[in-house]
Amino acid sequence: MINKTTCKNGVRIIHEKMPYVRSVAIGIWVKAGSLDETADEWGLSHFIEHMLFKGTSKRNAKTIAEEFDRIGGDINAYTSKEMTCYYTTVLDHHAEKAIEILSDMFFNSLFDEEDIQKERSVILDEIASVEDTPDDDVDERLWSVMYPTHPIGRSIGGIKSTIEKFDRKMIRRYMSRLYTPENIVISIAGNYDEKLIDSIGLQFDSFTENEEIKHITDKPLPVFTSGLITKQKDIEQAHICIGYPGLSLRDNRLHDLILLDSIVGGTMSSRLFQEIREERGLAYSVFSYYSSYMMTGSFVVYGGTSPEHLGEMQSAMEKIIGEIKSKGVTETELINAKEQLKGSFLLGLESSESRMHRNGKNELILHEHKSIDEVVALIDNVTLNDVNRIAYETFTDERAISIIAPKSAALLPLNHMMK
Repeated sequence: MINKTTCKNGVRIIHEKMPYVRSVAIGIWVKAGSLDETADEWGLSHFIEHMLFKGTSKRNAKTIAEEFDRIGGDINAYTSKEMTCYYTTVLDHHAEKAIEILSDMFFNSLFDEEDIQKERSVILDEIASVEDTPDDDVDERLWSVMYPTHPIGRSIGGIKSTIEKFDRKMIRRYMSRLYTPENIVISIAGNYDEKLIDSIGLQFDSFTENEEIKHITDKPLPVFTSGLITKQKDIEQAHICIGYPGLSLRDNRLHDLILLDSIVGGTMSSRLFQEIREERGLAYSVFSYYSSYMMTGSFVVYGGTSPEHLGEMQSAMEKIIGEIKSKGVTETELINAKEQLKGSFLLGLESSESRMHRNGKNELILHEHKSIDEVVALIDNVTLNDVNRIAYETFTDERAISIIAPKSAALLPLNHMMK
């Protein structure tokens, strides 16, 4: 059972007891991501995520790491387009110590200028590593094509020109604007007692937002844009992403799209995997995925192949997409996709950390918690007509393409790519 406690300042504590495990997962979720950044703040959400590990008034970065090692716990964080999450998983009897360290990091980080300069270099290296990883780089470039004028199309890590300007003042101002009680959810799952919830309440219910900081609440709606972006560099493989308009998290057809993704390229029995890898041997890695946010979403097909097979693989991809759009999927494919999705969903909830992540995101973004039975029912209730309809609506001529290929590769003519 998922329980909710709201602190007097508005911070929400979501907790789910799992008495049969020996662990507790704790996450601090903040509704602050790359979508919330101005052009000058591009990458600041991710930068702050890094800086919270660099030291407080009573712990330096090494001490934070050592203390979590001492209690046998893992600590990590990530930034997305819509949120930032700081989380840990520890043995149940170390839960109060873990939340004490997390809250110290959250409230008392120093943002020392020397540490800022060091982390600036680390993050620039991280960005360079993405550019050196073409299957990641091709995806980030695709988003810049799909949403070229909206923050959702920006990379989460930022760019060199903005990162070089970040300082303590910018960090403090951004956090004053977005690290506010109503934007914070504490999610706990595992074997805990009520004293832990009381302890968290005491540590998080005393801070308030800065009244002098005006909140930026109005965000323009992202508009999907067709287009093509190519990049040639000294690599062995060619990589391609084809993106289509997707669905937002609010859309009641989202489970239709999730099942379509499974059939198209989400599993080893999917159309893309079977035809492009198993039958034709064109690629080792080929798949599809969907991304859904509160404002919009996307459906993406990816493949990596040798340069001489790029054109053939793209044609095969678009042939498969075209056949699904014109002829639909089969009843057997839908049944298999439903069972695979239910299995993935249910098996994924067997750990305290997975439950903590599910509950934290649902509370922060959706403000609701569907039961396991409700989610299974939503999957079971999807019909063949539902999936075929969403395929027809998704796979339009409006699409974006991103390609990264060796310098020696002869890319197909641009007009062919966008036909």
